[in-house]
Amino acid sequence: MNQQIILSGSGGQGILFLTRFFAEAALEYGLAVLTSEVHGMAMRGGTVLSHVKVGSFSSPLVRYGHADVAMFMNAENVAVHEGFVRPEGCLYINSNRPGKGFSCDASRVAATLNLPAAGNVALLGFAVAGGKLFCDEQGSRLVLSRISGPGRRQANLRVFMTGYQIGLEPAGAS
Repeated sequence: MNQQIILSGSGGQGILFLTRFFAEAALEYGLAVLTSEVHGMAMRGGTVLSHVKVGSFSSPLVRYGHADVAMFMNAENVAVHEGFVRPEGCLYINSNRPGKGFSCDASRVAATLNLPAAGNVALLGFAVAGGKLFCDEQGSRLVLSRISGPGRRQANLRVFMTGYQIGLEPAGAS
């Protein structure tokens, strides 16, 4: 199993949490993993780009045009970072409008559940349901449960499963 993933968003949207999730999930599945984040001086609201490579790779950075999957917390970042995705790759976008890839209004999903900071987890559930990631629903719940703080564990699992169910719907499934 080799998979290259790009995560894009803004500071405060949970991109680094998703990076940790994928790293822990790869280890749970017994897979090698490399990660790299580009956030430097990005403060809350600044652009964050994270690279995740699962499998046997020697460099943590995803080369332009080589990502298998990309997850975008900001639809505006698609124009900036979609070049990392290979032509057959898959894009999951936090958006209320259809466009490139698969869209889920993950921010609204999280807000509806009274957890506005958990849009990243809703998008994760949506993407896992799409079946293009190396991890499945059961393994994802296990890892999410492990890395979420005790006060956020049940909330994150609820948001994840809501996003997952949306991803299983005919319009959301890939």
